[in-house]
Amino acid sequence: MAAHASEPDLGKGAKVFKKCAACHTLGEGEDNKIGPNLYGMFERPVASVDGFNFSDGMTARAAEIGTWDDANLAEYLTKPRDYVPGTNMSFVGLRKEKDRVNLIAYLRQETGAAAPAAEEPAAE
Repeated sequence: MAAHASEPDLGKGAKVFKKCAACHTLGEGEDNKIGPNLYGMFERPVASVDGFNFSDGMTARAAEIGTWDDANLAEYLTKPRDYVPGTNMSFVGLRKEKDRVNLIAYLRQETGAAAPAAEEPAAE
């Protein structure tokens, strides 16, 4: 059964992640590669993976970002070097919003994250 048009497609997210897998791992307890292991990324402070040496740019921006959520991660994935000047991540970014949505949903699933909280409807 195909995903609803507004629903993320985890299969497509997995396909997008293949670009990321050259530098990142997802599983709990897996080693860092060129980039940090992403397990638990939605529950811990940015730039806080044990044993990984983050760039000065990411370390400086980490307090401002706090923790990754769907919105700030989507912005980062659009153009990493614009969102975090001085990042070591060489990836240029994902231009298509649907690719970012699919990838973030896949990352949530694969890194043990809870689904994002639904937004409350605005009071009338």
